[in-house]
Amino acid sequence: MLENLYLFSLATMALAISPGPDNIYVLTQAMVNGTKSGIATTAGLISGCIVHTTLLAFGVSALVTANENVFYAIKIFGAVYLLYLAYQVFKSDGTISFSTNAPKKSHRELFKQGVIMNLLNPKVMVFFLSFFPAFLWEPSLNTVSQFYILGITFMIVSFLVFSLVALLAGSISNYTLKHKGIGVFMKWLQIIVFVGIAIFIMIPS
Repeated sequence: MLENLYLFSLATMALAISPGPDNIYVLTQAMVNGTKSGIATTAGLISGCIVHTTLLAFGVSALVTANENVFYAIKIFGAVYLLYLAYQVFKSDGTISFSTNAPKKSHRELFKQGVIMNLLNPKVMVFFLSFFPAFLWEPSLNTVSQFYILGITFMIVSFLVFSLVALLAGSISNYTLKHKGIGVFMKWLQIIVFVGIAIFIMIPS
């Protein structure tokens, strides 16, 4: 269990650090409206994850309980999807860009928008479906509780990383502008993480 959680936390941290729509949005809000706005946005984005975790826990757990072959098929789907994400990142140019023209909103509005962004993004659910099952430590036992432990771990790690992005928004933006190669480094970090998890999924337990 602890080994799975450790690996899961490391993978989550690497993905949270890598530039994407969510942390770029957090960074932009923090740059324009201050650290508290960035953290309010983060709280909203992370709060939506509990819904995805719940859907995943009860939906996939029922399938796992019903048929081990179905669970294996879900893991293969996850590996293929993660390889697809790695390919999508590979095709990108590695450029990191963010706008400082974000409209100013209250902390409540930013929190609400963060929740909506997360809930209405179908890619989040697909990602959870591809990512979480690989780290179950006892698929034959109570998988609902295991999914919730993974979900809460994902939320805590992501919240800490995104909050750090909000706190260091000014330094991060300045460093990114001065060091153009950071985008390429982050691009390959994402590729390595996606491919690494895909391989981990496909290794027989």
